[in-house]
Amino acid sequence: MAVTRHPDSRCEIYISVDVETSGPNPSDYDLLSIGACLVHDLDEGFYVELQPVTGRSVPEALAISGLSMAALAESGVPPLQALAAFEAWVNEVTPAPCHPIFVALNAPFDWMFVNDYFHRYLGRDPFGHSALDVKAFYMGMTGVPWAQTSMEVLSSRYLGGRELAHNALQDARDQGELFAALLQRARSRR
Repeated sequence: MAVTRHPDSRCEIYISVDVETSGPNPSDYDLLSIGACLVHDLDEGFYVELQPVTGRSVPEALAISGLSMAALAESGVPPLQALAAFEAWVNEVTPAPCHPIFVALNAPFDWMFVNDYFHRYLGRDPFGHSALDVKAFYMGMTGVPWAQTSMEVLSSRYLGGRELAHNALQDARDQGELFAALLQRARSRR
C-alpha cells in the first residue's frame, strides 16, 4: 500500500469521494448518493444511495444524476444507516495509525454534504477537517488560472477526455485516477 508519511509518523490514505445531491446545500436539500474509492486502489470502493430527508429538489440536480426522489424514498438507505456504513468502510480501509484524507474535484461541495450528514447523523466525521480539492491542487501545482482547472480541461489532459458518468462511485474512481496522476506528476518534480 502506497502511503504518505506525516512529520508526526502517521500516514495518509487518500480517499476519492463524490456525491450526488438534490440541490446546492445540505441544510435545504438531500444527499442522494455517496461514492468513494481508494486513490491507490480504485477497485476498493463504497457506494450507497440514501433516502431523502427534506424531499426538496432542484430539477437540474436530479437531471444530472438521473436519480429519482420517489424511488430513493422507497429503496434508499436511511441516512443514519448509510453514514454508519460509510464510516465503517473508511475505518476499514484506513489502518492505524493512518488518517483518511477526503479527496474530491470541487471538494468544498462534496465535503460540505458529507461532513454535514456525518455530524447530523453520527455526531462525528472520520475525515475530520481533511479535505483536499483536486482543482486547487492542480492550480497550485501548475500555476494555471482557476478557469483551467475544470473537469473538462483535466479530463482531456489526464483521462483521455472521458466525461463524468454522474454516478457517485464511477465519478469517485475517475477523480481518484486523475488525482493519482497529478500526485505522481507532483512527486516526480521533487
